[in-house]
This record gives sequence, C-alpha cells and structure tokens, in this order.
Amino acid sequence: MNVVDAHFHVWRQRDLPWLDGPMQPRIFGPYEPIRRDYPMSEYLEDIDGTGVTKSVYVQANWPTDRAEEEANWIETLVSETGWPHGLVAYADMTVSDVRRSLDRLMRFPRLRGIRQQFHWHDNPVYRFAPHADLCVDPVVQRNVARLADYNLVFDLQVFAPQMAGACVLADACPDVTFVLQHAGMLEDVSDAGRAAWRVAMTELAGRPNVVAKLSGFGTFQHRLDPDLIQWLTSEAVAMFGADRCLWGSNFPIEKLWTDYSALFTAHRAAAGGLSDAEQQAIFNDTACRVYRLK
Repeated sequence: MNVVDAHFHVWRQRDLPWLDGPMQPRIFGPYEPIRRDYPMSEYLEDIDGTGVTKSVYVQANWPTDRAEEEANWIETLVSETGWPHGLVAYADMTVSDVRRSLDRLMRFPRLRGIRQQFHWHDNPVYRFAPHADLCVDPVVQRNVARLADYNLVFDLQVFAPQMAGACVLADACPDVTFVLQHAGMLEDVSDAGRAAWRVAMTELAGRPNVVAKLSGFGTFQHRLDPDLIQWLTSEAVAMFGADRCLWGSNFPIEKLWTDYSALFTAHRAAAGGLSDAEQQAIFNDTACRVYRLK
C-alpha cells in the first residue's frame, strides 16, 4: 500500500520564534530535542522503509507576516527534493477580507489548504487562539467560506468544548472541506473526558464536510500509547467512516517520544481490524482526495 503522511512539518530553527527564543511551555511538553533544524533530508530518512510515498506539509507557525515566505520555502524544497506533495499554509481568517492573502498564496502550485489554529483552553499552556469562539465569528465564517472559491480546505484545530461552534462554522461553509486536526485533540483521557469528547465529535461528524485527521495522539500524553491510538482510531472511524479519516505523523513533534517506524506501526495496528478498503482510505485515499494529491 502506498501511504500518505497528511500532517508533518520541516523547519529551520531561526524561522520559528518559539524554537529560537527563550524556552516556552508548549502543549507537547519539553521540546529540547527538536529545538533545532529539522530538514527535509532528515524527514526522508525518518520515513524510509515505511511505505510513505506522499506527504502534506502543514504550516509550522512562522511569524504571521511571513506566511508567504514559509510557503515559498516549501516550494523551494519541492524543487530540490520532490517533497512535499501538498501544502497547508497560514492565512488570518480574522481580517476583514482574507482574499488578498489567498490571492498571493495561490501562486504556489502545491497549495491545498489553510490552517489558522482556533484551539483555546482553560489551561494557558494548551491555549493558542485569543478566545474560544472564533468559529462563530461572522468575519471568520465569511472568510473561511471564501476558501471554496479557491478550492482550498481548512485545517480546523479545536478542543471538544469548542466543537459546537465548529458545527456552526461547518454549517456556515457547506462548500468547504474541514480537516479536523488530531481527531479533536483529546486532552482529558478520563472516562468523563472521553465521554464529553465523544458527544462533541459525534455532533461534528454529522457534518458531511468535516473529515478527521488521525494524528498527534501523543500530544498530551507525551509518549507513544498504542492503546490510546487504538481507541481514538476506532472511535473516529465509527463516527466518520474510514472514507472521512486520514492519517498524519505530526513529525517531528512525535519524535520527542518515539521514532517514525514505531509510530506508523502503532497506527497500522490500530486500523488492523478494518477491511483492506478501509485501511486504504485512511492511509492513502482520503488524503489524496481531500488534498488533491496526484
């Protein structure tokens, strides 16, 4: 089976203030081992032998006024290495009209989507957005809806308590495909936390324009947890169906606690009870369709 890694990053440390400046508390814990350049050559070494044949780069939080520079750097890597095959760039959905930014970004031929992280949490370490309710902001909804005119998807990153708002956003933008990052970012793995996540996810899964990305499952555990990967995969597939699920490594973040082969093996095992067609969807077909990979 050919495999698509639908969520990875490469970076130069100097371009990322959170890597190059003073150490800051991060959602994924201490990060000294990745506080350095992570070049495409290392990523290609990491995936060697796994069957990954295509990948989608997701913006890595360069300064927001350098979004085009980030995208241009990725295109440079493509010319040098042939990788990645898709690009999810940054654009600010809170401005009055995002089309100016989108028009400039469209010159990059591998552009397939936009990510602006909307996740907000009571815990400030888990907080990224300025407030919890960006999904229900009329300006944000209007700008996200405009992605349909550019044939771009929106990589949506929210916590379970924000998913009611995410449902409103998905309903307001029926022609946009939303790719739910890290299957809804389960951070509370208690019975109550899982139950609340399941209720919120079930409601969001009722929106046919939302797909779930099976990635980043070690973000809050800070370790490779095959049992959690199994549980999240089973739950997501039950709610969304395999044809609305896609896999991503979230490398090099997950490299903090595991290696690529072990991570991929755990995800393949988690999907091992599914049919061949379902596994093909999760690890290849859904990503190729959603991100228009050739």
